[in-house]
Amino acid sequence: MAHYLVIVESPAKVKTIKKFLGSNYTVTASQGHVRDLPKSQLGIDVDNDYEPKYITIRGKGDILATLRKEAKKSDKVFLATDPDREGEAISWHLATALKLDEKKMRRITFNEITKNAVKASLKNPRDIDMNLVDAQQARRELDRMVGYKISPLLWAKVKRGLSAGRVQSVTLRIIADREAEIDAFIPEEYWSLEAVLKVKGERRPLTAKFYGTEKEKMTIHSKKEMDEILKALENAEFQITDIKKSERIRKAPLPFTTSTLQQEAAKALNFGTQKTMRIAQQLYEGVDIKGSGTVGIITYLRTDSTRISDEADAAARGYIGSVYGAEYVAAGNQVKNDGKKIQDAHEAIRPTDISRTPAAIKESLTRDQFRLYQLIWKRFTASRMQPARYETTAVKIGAAGYCFTVATSKVAFDGFRCVYTEAEEEKEESNVLVGNLSMDSVLTREEFEPKQHFTQPPAHYTEASLVKTLEELGIGRPSTYAPTISLILGRRYVTKEGKNLYMTEIGEVVNNMMKQSFPSIVDVHFTANMEGLLDMVEEGKVPWKEVIRNFYPDLDEAVQKAEKELESVKIEDEVTDVVCEECGRNMVIKYGPHGKFLACPGFPECRNTKPYLEKIGVPCPICGKDVVIRKTKKGRRYYGCENNPECEFMSWQKPSKEKCPQCGGYMVEKGNKLVCADEQCGYVTSLKKEQDHA
Repeated sequence: MAHYLVIVESPAKVKTIKKFLGSNYTVTASQGHVRDLPKSQLGIDVDNDYEPKYITIRGKGDILATLRKEAKKSDKVFLATDPDREGEAISWHLATALKLDEKKMRRITFNEITKNAVKASLKNPRDIDMNLVDAQQARRELDRMVGYKISPLLWAKVKRGLSAGRVQSVTLRIIADREAEIDAFIPEEYWSLEAVLKVKGERRPLTAKFYGTEKEKMTIHSKKEMDEILKALENAEFQITDIKKSERIRKAPLPFTTSTLQQEAAKALNFGTQKTMRIAQQLYEGVDIKGSGTVGIITYLRTDSTRISDEADAAARGYIGSVYGAEYVAAGNQVKNDGKKIQDAHEAIRPTDISRTPAAIKESLTRDQFRLYQLIWKRFTASRMQPARYETTAVKIGAAGYCFTVATSKVAFDGFRCVYTEAEEEKEESNVLVGNLSMDSVLTREEFEPKQHFTQPPAHYTEASLVKTLEELGIGRPSTYAPTISLILGRRYVTKEGKNLYMTEIGEVVNNMMKQSFPSIVDVHFTANMEGLLDMVEEGKVPWKEVIRNFYPDLDEAVQKAEKELESVKIEDEVTDVVCEECGRNMVIKYGPHGKFLACPGFPECRNTKPYLEKIGVPCPICGKDVVIRKTKKGRRYYGCENNPECEFMSWQKPSKEKCPQCGGYMVEKGNKLVCADEQCGYVTSLKKEQDHA
């Protein structure tokens, strides 16, 4: 009887797939990549047309030996690694390392680990797709070149253990640019006005919002403007000038892609990107379900497609019709087409069987697995359902030539929302009264509610908003978002407080150096174009070596230039006047993972260390002692008094020696401006140049 070998990537899949195949199949795992570029050197033969020098990864020799034995015994070897560039490359490396006979080796892929999908893939085996492999080889070489050429410079100029990366460095730049924007932001004052109106015959009052004149919207900039409007409205009559009823439709969401799953899991479940991917991987590879054994319950998790197979679509519609009713089933097929190249012919992320409801398998899943599966199940089910419909009423109220508005909406048909609502959906306004209003309703003013506001700076990036930005800019691919974010957090270039991401001191140093010496590496458009080229390699339109040939010489030149020009960031041990209380030596400034600290030069005999409080030459506005740079526990920088905790002065922005000429308070630096720290005062002036260098 013929014997077949199926090689997958992870041991978890072995268990799932073994169940589906007969006794004449052996299923075994390569445990990820088996060959790679060596860690000890660049591993690319620059003089021999950039030929990669692959070696067996340490610890993988035994696995390869076992696979070789199994392959010899088998009549056919099926390479069943993941259905993407990375998976295709692993298959190719396996075929090469195991010296597999082309006649007996076939490549199979499946988008979900279910009996039907695995059996169908065995009926449709194919050759290894060298375009996919070459796209991965090109990406690997580009990443290796950037990492191995630039990182040693960072070690020499800043500190050991730092690294640069093709996608990581541009991601760091995106966060740094946002931080700079927030630092330079100057709030502007504006006011809102609400009128509380009594409606004759109704017990509850109605709240109307100020809109502007009857013809155009107005922004109220100051108290003076507000007082003028209130004066004009003082004795005015309020009259309804327009009532408009209409219907609003809210479309069902598209099923998840890698990026939208990471964003929504961050918002709804507070999962980091890495955690989302780890749990999704478990759901894809197979979980033990009571009564069914080990099954993969979601489709492949790395995808940027919202396409759904016809079978899954039909099954979903059938399920929705029977559970919720025919009126809930969506009319056509929803596909997002924004003209972008979708990586691989993948489907969106969906449950492998819609009738396997989250509630039915809750007992078999961990809490986190259940929550993520529920999110995926609800989103997919909703994507096959009718839109939600709302009846909206918009009322305009006139008074003294000004216009106020009241709006309300009522759900006419809940559609997909009976299954799924997004984490950050806006609350529907409910002015119950509006339905009872007519053009003849009599209104009397009870009170005005004026409120002062200030414009807010752009929000700090969160993991979710960073993933969204990377996707919109075309940087990285579904498989790279989570590892990139984990890397910059792990290297402590960026710190996470709550959900927000902030630059650390070391991150700023690395980013400034990259911007100065390697502007193209941290250029968003350059990186996005590179992704586009890799896609073209995958489509067979561009030879992969062509991409490398165009990239390497410029990089090499920039590195040589940087080696000559870069001033070393000041990290030699600077001696301070702080005396070590343990051994009496003068302490020195060192660089650590969180930035600077004080250490005793008598190390290792004396291991005393202290936080380094760098003075900025500005007296504390509260007590007059020195203002120093401090850091939060996570490494985010702020300015505080050296006399803390007795003095509580604290500012995220750098304070200035100059006093505000308008109110006498202290001023802070924002970009190239000096701004009064008191928003109510609002004084702004330009920052003098010599201060920049102070």
